[in-house]
Amino acid sequence: MEFILEINSEEMPPTHVKTALLQLKEKFKEELSAQDVDAKKIETYGTCRRLIVVGEFAAAQKDREERIVGPPKAVAYGADGSPSPAAKGFAKSQRVKTSELEILKTERGEYLGLRKVEKGKPTQNILSKILPQIISSLSFPKMMRWGESSFRFSRPIKNILCCFDGKPLSFSVNGVLAGDSTTGHKIYFPKKIRVKSFCEYKAALEEMYVVIDQEKRRKVILNQMERELAPLEAKRHPDEDLFEKLVYDVECPYVFLGSFPEDYLELPLEILSTAMREGQKVFSIVKDRKQMPKFLGVADAYQDPKGLIRKGNERVLKARLEDAKFFWKQDQIITLKKRAKGLDKIIFQEKLGSYEDKSQRLKKIVSYLADKIDAKKIKKQVIQAAEISKVDLLTEMVREFPSLQGKVGGLYARGEGHPVPVWKAVYEHYLPLSLDDESPSLISGSILSIADKLDSIVGVIGVGVKVTSSKDPFGLRRNAHGICKIILDKKLHFSFSRLLDKVLAVYGEKLREPVDLVKSYCLEFFLNRLRYIYERQGYRYDLINAAISTGIDNIYYSSLRVKALDNLKESAHFEPLILIYKRVNNILRDQPLYKINSELLVEKEERELYTTYSIINNNVLPLISKGDFSQAQRIIFRIKSSINSFFDNVLVMTDEKRIRRNRLALLQAISKLLSQVADYSKVVVEGENQTD
Repeated sequence: MEFILEINSEEMPPTHVKTALLQLKEKFKEELSAQDVDAKKIETYGTCRRLIVVGEFAAAQKDREERIVGPPKAVAYGADGSPSPAAKGFAKSQRVKTSELEILKTERGEYLGLRKVEKGKPTQNILSKILPQIISSLSFPKMMRWGESSFRFSRPIKNILCCFDGKPLSFSVNGVLAGDSTTGHKIYFPKKIRVKSFCEYKAALEEMYVVIDQEKRRKVILNQMERELAPLEAKRHPDEDLFEKLVYDVECPYVFLGSFPEDYLELPLEILSTAMREGQKVFSIVKDRKQMPKFLGVADAYQDPKGLIRKGNERVLKARLEDAKFFWKQDQIITLKKRAKGLDKIIFQEKLGSYEDKSQRLKKIVSYLADKIDAKKIKKQVIQAAEISKVDLLTEMVREFPSLQGKVGGLYARGEGHPVPVWKAVYEHYLPLSLDDESPSLISGSILSIADKLDSIVGVIGVGVKVTSSKDPFGLRRNAHGICKIILDKKLHFSFSRLLDKVLAVYGEKLREPVDLVKSYCLEFFLNRLRYIYERQGYRYDLINAAISTGIDNIYYSSLRVKALDNLKESAHFEPLILIYKRVNNILRDQPLYKINSELLVEKEERELYTTYSIINNNVLPLISKGDFSQAQRIIFRIKSSINSFFDNVLVMTDEKRIRRNRLALLQAISKLLSQVADYSKVVVEGENQTD
């Protein structure tokens, strides 16, 4: 049977709508499953004013069968087969005739019993009960209260439509009674109408200029934009965040084309597009990668016959662009180097000092990192970039448009004639903003970005702030993801542990937490971030654990390890090697370290194993040092026959102490070699229960 729910409220932010739709779908699935109600379909739709759930639910709960067990069969009937007093007493207690009883088979044997079927409750009764709970349990990034009630929601609820099988359901939420009526577009059709089915509801709303399906609104907006851009042979400047917001910001999408005076084209595209987005939620239009004196907007309207929407946006945008133009000229009167003197007045973090302090730390960190990744040729330029990287925080442009941090500094540095590695590093040092974002294009920007992000992570953790599953106020996860992404994208080789040591040393006494604890926390924090990244890339959890359990001192190598394991996991040699490794480690458990003495290798099989190990070791170590873990594993596979022969013919735990220790030393050497490729003990395979 068809179910429709519409929660009509005052305008909600796009993030609230998307959050609520996800929650509604999950909560309906959970509640209906808990109530034993079949749901063939649960779909959600949303606009800035509506949260909608549509479903196909069973008419009632599934019937529940209950088995009531009475006396054993042996005592339930007499010798002549007639019911015994025990059977009659059981029947009487259940208020049934003895003829209605039957023999039930149980784990304990055969018993006299009764099957009772409890009819399922009507779904409409269940829905009336659970709907107020579901709606009240929705959570939003920010919640409001209105009136004298303690009820909290994204925005005040104005109306609730709810029908099941064409009939209205009766319940209320915070004094709002559910019914079978709704309203159309807030401006064009504010009067209430009654509906009985989803088809009727959807069609009626479309006639009243409300498109409830977010995917349809997305297509409508795209089609209208393409129609406006086609004559210009131009494109919309990509801004997917803004586009996504507008999809949920309107109920009746109307795309309009506006223009602005060409004088403002002297501003860089980055500033123009930001001023348009943050000021007016409109898009830049580009042709041949250059801004045109036009823009695209999306209004919640049916049409704009008199051009009032367009003219209003043009008027307001012109004022915004005039401000941006003024800031652009005024900011460049003072050079970045002179402006940098004011960084000591901006607090980076209360316990960590000013941005001047941060800039000084960055200069030391980038200098160290440039040496370690063989970027000495641009070392001076990266240090220059670090010195001016935060200066744009003092500019009027960034005060007006905070999202331009870094970009503005880079543009001003370019205008002052700084070399490309300098201004580009400043421009890109906040990248990547997410795992889906691009890393800095130049190595100078990569070095500065890593230094900046790691400085923040170490500093914040060092003053006692801990990241939890629900709390990350300084965006440390995002910073850690950015560092890992840059290292993996740029294939950077350096000791991450030593870089941490350098950052800790640069901070010195500013950190409140013990240095060892901060370092161990940071290493664990990055290990978990890498695990998340590799899981996101689709690798098996056990292969990820095997790769990163060897340590993440070389972050790039951890990715090569997991790739090698993934590439070779289907090899016929892979699982036998894992089982051998685990068998070796079981034997070595709790054993002290011993040193091999080749003169004590008395058996043929152990001498052969030692020779094979020595050859493999000499061939594998150079491969490991350059990160060729796939080839290293293929060579290691060759040890399988020798070690199997060793286990079949040699007693490791012999009574002779010197021989036993020497054989353990040989196995320890083999285990150490294999462990440099991966921690194979973390790999899950069939046949692990074999005995040693």
